[in-house]
Amino acid sequence: MTDEASVDAGPDAKRRPATPQELKALSHPLRVRIVRLCGDRELTNKQLADRLGVDPGTAYYHVRQLVDAGFLEPAEVRTGATGALEKPYRSTGRTWWLSVPLEDLDLSDGFAPVDAFQQELAEAGPASIATYARFSLHLSPEDVAELDRRIVAVIDEYVETDAERRHLPAHGGLFLLHRTASPADDEGEDAGKAP
Repeated sequence: MTDEASVDAGPDAKRRPATPQELKALSHPLRVRIVRLCGDRELTNKQLADRLGVDPGTAYYHVRQLVDAGFLEPAEVRTGATGALEKPYRSTGRTWWLSVPLEDLDLSDGFAPVDAFQQELAEAGPASIATYARFSLHLSPEDVAELDRRIVAVIDEYVETDAERRHLPAHGGLFLLHRTASPADDEGEDAGKAP
């Protein structure tokens, strides 16, 4: 398949539906952050705990959930700075290629990817922002699907070639499109109609 054909096929051509175990594994912001951190480099439970400000037992619990779901894998055992053996983990890269319909998620306690993004942005600080675009658009469901397809296809191109840029600084991001609240939502169907 050529690069052009893969872009035209759209992002869903490479994706597969997430299993219930995978959905559960990605339902906590700490696990979303662990997957991202282990995508940048191999890290031990202690390194993850220190970086995330949690105790090692908590980090280990979340790492085990991610290993069991296939999102992390053990890397080669290494000797640490103190001479002790360390057991690091690395991301398998599988999370990007999952298709997760929003209707399959329980959003009552928040949305883990958004929570993780907010935590990462707060940790990095405002000076870390490289670019942003804020917008409000009037879109049909078909427009939403097309916008998502096109933006995710561009991101997919960068994900597929990211290994070529590993020597450059890492950047995080999140594409999220939501319906805005309007007075009509609060006042019923007749709001906004002329008397």
